[in-house]
Parts: sequence; structure tokens; C-alpha cells
Amino acid sequence: MTSISARRLGKELTEIKAEGCPVGINLVKADDFATWWFTIEVMGESLYQGEKYTLQFRFDSNYPISSPAVQFVVGDGKVSPVHPHVYSNGHICASILGNEWSPVLSVIAVCVTIQSMLASCKKKERPTDNDRYIRFAPDNPKKTRFHYDDDTV
Repeated sequence: MTSISARRLGKELTEIKAEGCPVGINLVKADDFATWWFTIEVMGESLYQGEKYTLQFRFDSNYPISSPAVQFVVGDGKVSPVHPHVYSNGHICASILGNEWSPVLSVIAVCVTIQSMLASCKKKERPTDNDRYIRFAPDNPKKTRFHYDDDTV
């Protein structure tokens, strides 16, 4: 971990602990600057009302210049939301985690964006290529070159 990454993550964690998280987002664990976990749920009326999911953030030494690897935790009773941009293995096809990442984005900003993505969904369904993708997907979703062509769900 570089000093830039450690400083930035330390600052974000201090802010989260001092100010708390937005409604529906909770820090579960952040013992180091390698991996953090949050729970996320959509507040208000939505297809996901009453459902809670766990997000995992993995940081490399280039954070915040490079995006964190973010995915829903699957296993041990946890599932990923059924959503057109979320694969059943928990990988998320979202441009802010790929080619539209910006170092000004924070962990909380990513959580809020994913919460909003779920809240605006009109139909619970998996991506059309889910079965093929999960068969060949790498462990780290950042190693996938997603094609971003639908921002309407």
C-alpha cells in the first residue's frame, strides 16, 4: 500500500466513523486498507424493499487513482441482487467502477451510486450473459472489460 493510498483510505475511514454513513448503508468491517465490507439496502419503495446486501471493496496500492474492486458478497447465505447489471457471482457492471472511475469518488459515493442503481431498477433480471460470464469470470471484477451500453436500469 502506498502512502497516498493509506492516507486517502485513512481519511475516508475517519470521516465514515465521525459522520456515519447515509441511510441504508452501514460499515461492517474495515480492519485494514485492503478490504472493507458494507451492507446496503434500498430505502423507500423499490423492487428491493426490505432486502439487504453486502458489498466488498478491495483496494490496491494505486487507489484512489485506480478504482477499488467492488462486488456483492455471495455465499454463506448471502446473495447478490437480481439486477440487469449484477451477475450472480456478485460482479457489478457499472461504468464508475471501470472507465468512468474518478479519484474524486469515495467509497461512500460508490455505495450511494449502487444503492441508487438498485432503487431505479424496473425489472429484476440477471444480465443476459450471466451464465456464460460466471463460468469464465476472474476472481477480481476489475480484470473484466465490461461493455457499458445500458444506463437505463
